[in-house]
Amino acid sequence: MLGALPGRALAAPGGPFRHGVASGDPLPGSVILWTRVTPTEDALPGSGTGPAVDVRWQVARDAAFTEVAASGTVRTGPDRDHTVKVDVRGLHPGTAYHYRFLAGDVASPTGRTRTAPAPGADVSALRFGVVSCSNWEAGHFAAYRHLAARADLFGVIHLGDYLYEYGSGEFDAGGTVVRAHTPAHEILSLADYRMRHALYKTDPDLQALHAHLPWMIVWDDHEVANDAWSGGAENHDPATEGPYAARLAASRQAYFEWMPVRARAGGEIYRRLRFGRLAELTLLDLRSHRSQQTSGVAVDDPARTITGAAQMDWLKSGLSASETRWRLVGNSVMISPVALGAQPAHLLGPLAKLLGIPQGGVPINADQWDGYTTDRRELLGHLHDERIDNTVFLTGDIHTSWANDVPLTAATYPRSPSVATEMVVPSVSSDNIDDILGVPPRTVSLLAEGLLAGTNPHVRWAELDAHGYGVIDVGTERVLMNWYALSDRTRRDATVRSLASATVASGSQRLTRLRRW
Repeated sequence: MLGALPGRALAAPGGPFRHGVASGDPLPGSVILWTRVTPTEDALPGSGTGPAVDVRWQVARDAAFTEVAASGTVRTGPDRDHTVKVDVRGLHPGTAYHYRFLAGDVASPTGRTRTAPAPGADVSALRFGVVSCSNWEAGHFAAYRHLAARADLFGVIHLGDYLYEYGSGEFDAGGTVVRAHTPAHEILSLADYRMRHALYKTDPDLQALHAHLPWMIVWDDHEVANDAWSGGAENHDPATEGPYAARLAASRQAYFEWMPVRARAGGEIYRRLRFGRLAELTLLDLRSHRSQQTSGVAVDDPARTITGAAQMDWLKSGLSASETRWRLVGNSVMISPVALGAQPAHLLGPLAKLLGIPQGGVPINADQWDGYTTDRRELLGHLHDERIDNTVFLTGDIHTSWANDVPLTAATYPRSPSVATEMVVPSVSSDNIDDILGVPPRTVSLLAEGLLAGTNPHVRWAELDAHGYGVIDVGTERVLMNWYALSDRTRRDATVRSLASATVASGSQRLTRLRRW
């Protein structure tokens, strides 16, 4: 019978839709809808068991579903871990909708979503929540709760590390496990990754934010393994954990099953979303095609890449062709150069090669674009040579907050030009400087922030202790990023305070105003 479920599932605690609902990747006429159904109590995530069932979906203009705009039925089963993912088409641009799923007579929670404005629409303003690095074991997701309470956001941009692959206790809250991972071991298999995705989607604040707004998501490394690159990862040992290719395939399958994202042809995740004439959001994949991380002068090897040739060509051509006022780039690792302890190599002349100093100085994190200097020079040179203005990189990964000008040549900045700006958001819950060192906030971090400012003049502001999120306000004449800090990442009822704001005026290519609270 269509949509029928065994009675024991319908009466079970949590019901058939215990992992919530979600939407994502809004286009002018379509949006991705997602849920997961539990048809029987043995059909748990990663179990590979349970019957195939039909799940209905509805999209309506009103919360009572009296004006249904689109509907259909999807069959799901253990082959897709009982997830349901629908690319709903034929919707109106720039329109808010309600949606739900039905299994038998049981309805899921109702979600709210919206389509993007038409490409030619004159949009005066948009706001997005911006988040990164949400680690279950390191705390609660209060950042999601505060974003879900807002009524002024179009959607959420998640810049990667939506979940973490570690075993329990391997990466927590400075040595304290706030909530234990399931499974308890480091995840490796398809069943493992499915179980870990399911665990995260039991968080009530994550569920609330997914149901409240469409998400635009890109992965970073921990969706697979730490410091992942095209052929492996820092914490993957083929001798004991099997071929990396098998682990990668398992993680990717689970990811596309459990996340409301739209893949490109060939399974590529880098993609663009346009919002009228105001903004275009380019989401990058900086893990699947990158060379292995290295150090020293090797970071300047022209054969090394962080994007891969095809993605770089796609990125440059898209930036050149963009017809919107602003070009936002969802960028999982920092593009602004950050160097400590050395003068830039070009100032040292021939001694630089003998001393082993890379052209951009000694980077503090070669997992960022600092470890792939040829690609960075190519991209920033393209922005400069093509006179592409109003480019703002939105970045996560490093669990701290930054506001940067992105210089064409860091060593001579500010005499040399800035070609873009960068806003880096803190972690939702993952460890940062004071957590890792086990010291009180605003102690050691203040010294580090001073060193950063002294040796990197394009770094206009950095805060290394707070956990929280950002809200970016995109207008025709300026982009404004506001950073918010949580009172305590380990508490679900954490409060939030304003941390700082940065403004870039249209056409300026540099931050034009910075405020700290």
